[in-house]
Amino acid sequence: MGEAAAGQQADVVVLGAGMVGVSAALAARARGRSVIIVDRREPGSETSYGNAGILSSGSILPLNTPSLWKNLPRYLGNTHPALRWNLPWAIANAGWVVRFLASAVPAQTKPRAAALNGLIGASLKLHRDWIVKAGAGHRIRETGWLKAWRGDALAAAKAEQAALAEFGITSEVLDRQGISALEPNIIPAYSVGLLHTQTASVDSPGAVVKAYAQMFADGGGIVRQSEIRRIEPQGDGWRVLLADGTIAARHVVVALGPWSAELLQPLGYRVPLAFERGYHQHFAPNPARRLLRPIHDSNGGFLMTPMEQGIRITSGVELTARDAPSNFAQLEAVVPMARSVAEFGEAVGERWRGARPTLPDSLPMIGAAPRHRGLWLAFGNQHIGFTTGTGTGAAIAAMIAGDAPPFDVSAFAPRRYIA
Repeated sequence: MGEAAAGQQADVVVLGAGMVGVSAALAARARGRSVIIVDRREPGSETSYGNAGILSSGSILPLNTPSLWKNLPRYLGNTHPALRWNLPWAIANAGWVVRFLASAVPAQTKPRAAALNGLIGASLKLHRDWIVKAGAGHRIRETGWLKAWRGDALAAAKAEQAALAEFGITSEVLDRQGISALEPNIIPAYSVGLLHTQTASVDSPGAVVKAYAQMFADGGGIVRQSEIRRIEPQGDGWRVLLADGTIAARHVVVALGPWSAELLQPLGYRVPLAFERGYHQHFAPNPARRLLRPIHDSNGGFLMTPMEQGIRITSGVELTARDAPSNFAQLEAVVPMARSVAEFGEAVGERWRGARPTLPDSLPMIGAAPRHRGLWLAFGNQHIGFTTGTGTGAAIAAMIAGDAPPFDVSAFAPRRYIA
């Protein structure tokens, strides 16, 4: 995907080869810019690899909605599989926690949902276009995804359906029989379901990112694998210092996910970034009892989805330091719950851990850095980065070119948190 050199030049350097970074590079290259992607690992090997592979039309409601207050008591005991938190981390990051909770009010919910709806709509159009052009169309499934409840949750399902319908997002409430008709191979453990009918999924999110990166390289872009040391203003542009050389560029896009804040700190930016850590493991599927689409177990806060590697079980959220030692307790707690619904065999491969970057309002940063010309910020997409990466990248490429982005980016402006 392009050869490294001691010193290179480009119009745009994109730092980060996850879905956001690759999308920004691909969109900028499509506008005729010379573009280099830099990451320490191959494209799609970090956070963009370890998600549930859902291209979700309905993920417009941020994590911190007013319903969080109702659920907070059950989370405080730190035993619920949907959320675990580290007390020393919470004390050290009390400011972030307070700001996160302060956003969980009705007045802030609808504007944020509208902003995410615009980002997601633009992103899904690009995904459906790019995945075919990249030769990965065989990986996408237009089968929706199912959110399911084990108890009497009809009111909750209908409330969520109504909230989505306000933004033109269709879904279907299912009873036990409807769920069985949709997923005939699962054990009938769920009483209520909400099928997100406009949602798609893929069988390998990491492979999709790699396919987009290959399409970028085939179009004349360069992918360089190296450790990123720092970035420095240089004349009317930037110098990117790597472990094995430098790159000079007019524009730098920071799309390093959970590593973005520390790269910006020497420039005087203090980004209030936290980390939704998550875990997954694959299990051998039963070919005779196949899972047909991703299922979100609302009670357990986990997802199970059919992947190329097997049935992927993903855990809920762990709020702690990005590089804290792994704690697989959440994953271990939900695997038996998943087995009560789907039939699968032994574990396949190693357990995985990743960190999803999250700002206090659960919205990403998309736009220009406040004090440095040619520096662009594209991170903080929390747990929907795989879905929203394409739209984020396209917006950044448009702004670099001086054009209007394909959706309203005002809610994502970096200035809301940094000056």
